[in-house]
Amino acid sequence: MSRKLDLASAVAITLTLTVTVLTADGSGAAAEARKPQVLSPQLVALPVASAAQPANLLPDVYPALPATVQRDAAEDIALPPASPAVSGDSLADLVAHQPVAGDMSRELECLAGAIYFEAKSETLDGQLAVGRVVVNRARSGRFPGSYCGVVFQRSQFSFVRGNGMPAINRASRGWKTAVAIAQIANEGSWSSVVEGALFFHATRVSPGWRLTRIARVDNHVFYR
Repeated sequence: MSRKLDLASAVAITLTLTVTVLTADGSGAAAEARKPQVLSPQLVALPVASAAQPANLLPDVYPALPATVQRDAAEDIALPPASPAVSGDSLADLVAHQPVAGDMSRELECLAGAIYFEAKSETLDGQLAVGRVVVNRARSGRFPGSYCGVVFQRSQFSFVRGNGMPAINRASRGWKTAVAIAQIANEGSWSSVVEGALFFHATRVSPGWRLTRIARVDNHVFYR
């Protein structure tokens, strides 16, 4: 009888130990499953503007040129008044009959200087076309409101050095012609084939401007 009790006690103890071990293992697995997962942080690549593809912050109106500047009140100088009308049967005739300029205003000198340095070796039509662009810009409201402001606007005319022009031989025929053309361009007394043009470039370059081409005159192509 006692042997049976001892055997039963041994079996009971063995079962108790087995249940305890199983319960302990189960608790450990469950606890492991409930542990919060620590996620590695993800690095998200953000779009970055590159030099090759810069952000387009300004309206794409004149891509090949600097954006038109806001007009400075200091540059809104009164443009030279038109001289008494001079008529001619041709542009050459009109140039020949222009009054000899005495003390020119600084504005007219800036206009004549642009014509001289940009087109003195071209025909009268080519010189007038360049002059009309300067006049058109000054009167457009989109550029400096004076001839000098237009001519000395940064990065527009290659002959400009700082705020000045190279020396001019004022006794030369080229300068006298440029002055006469400047007077005609200022007065609007002879129509140019590039009326309304605001831009031009030399024919030796091809900037690919997305502008309306008006005409080619001598060594320049004109746009509005």
